[in-house]
Amino acid sequence: MKPDISSRKDIKLIITKFYDKLLDDQEMIPFFEEIVLQNHLASHLDMISDFWNDILFDTTTYKNNTMQKHLDKNTFIKFKRAHFSIWTSYFFKTIDAFFEGEISERMKNSATSIATFMQLKMNLYS
Repeated sequence: MKPDISSRKDIKLIITKFYDKLLDDQEMIPFFEEIVLQNHLASHLDMISDFWNDILFDTTTYKNNTMQKHLDKNTFIKFKRAHFSIWTSYFFKTIDAFFEGEISERMKNSATSIATFMQLKMNLYS
């Protein structure tokens, strides 16, 4: 049996392994090229880890507007529904490779809700 997610360290592992998959995918890399080229990947992974730590463990570390960041990115590189399918698929596979349990399921459920909300805000369901 795999352990459940229990710390920010676990979240950072998930995010790091997840981004390894995203950055190796030709459909997804355009969304992250700027971060990589500017050598901001490490700080980006820390920021995303803070975001998920806040969601899963009720901390208050993340100080950005996630939705606005994605809406801003969408003005330069258009998101499609397929991008969200790829994103959730990699995210779920990464979580499932290392963890299982209540918090792991909550992380996947939250990711589904976030992806759905973003697609609605980007009018990808019309």
